[in-house]
Amino acid sequence: MNVDIHSHILWGLDDGAQSPEETLALARDAVQNGITHVIATPHHMDGKYENPASSIMQRVDEANCLLAEHEMPLVILPGMELHLYGEAVRDFQAAEQTLLTLNHTGLYVLLELPYDHVPVYTERLLFDLQMEGYIPVIAHPERNHVIRERPSTLYRMVEKGVLAQVTAASVAGEFSDRYREISRKLIEHNLIHFIASDAHNITRRRFALKAAYEWIDHKLGQQYTRFFQENACRLIFGQDIAAPSPLPFTGKKKRKKFLGLF
Repeated sequence: MNVDIHSHILWGLDDGAQSPEETLALARDAVQNGITHVIATPHHMDGKYENPASSIMQRVDEANCLLAEHEMPLVILPGMELHLYGEAVRDFQAAEQTLLTLNHTGLYVLLELPYDHVPVYTERLLFDLQMEGYIPVIAHPERNHVIRERPSTLYRMVEKGVLAQVTAASVAGEFSDRYREISRKLIEHNLIHFIASDAHNITRRRFALKAAYEWIDHKLGQQYTRFFQENACRLIFGQDIAAPSPLPFTGKKKRKKFLGLF
């Protein structure tokens, strides 16, 4: 089993796939990257898109039927990429459930920060979600300007139990140099727990897990690849994941031990 926890493979819901044909094209790309299960995470509450749980669940069912018709060896699972907003905890508590955890397990919440800042209420919101029993997963922190300039911002979140996911294309160097450098630095400081595609299309924002894992294998070792792959599998079953102690940014170049073993 090879799991991708973040994608925009569902058609017609956000800036990802725009048609069933594009969903099929993305599915083929996923399979070529060795992926067997992909969580669909449409944008929600980002100021442009609103995709309540019921709409996502319905489209997941439709997409899986489409894949079955084309004998595609891929399973799409439900989720959402929830833009950080102040009323998220209230909406999770609401009787009419509009928000989705990853694979609907009631545990992991994929959260997107604004690109240019970290809202002042972020720390409190993350804490409140944790008090409700959720585990926040920060999506693509390498794209946030504050975290790129001061990666200790993410360190403080992870130190308090928050998890993080970088984009495969960032790690593989398919985006900008700055995204590549910061994503690799965050991995080396034990601040990243998942690699995911955030795939939107098969041109610029494709599934690039194979390329990312090849770099990780070569530069960091297969134990890192196994760590990320096993965490993704455990996430879809609502299980606890491995989370090594984060390493602070001290300015030193020396690589410390990963998981205390390597």
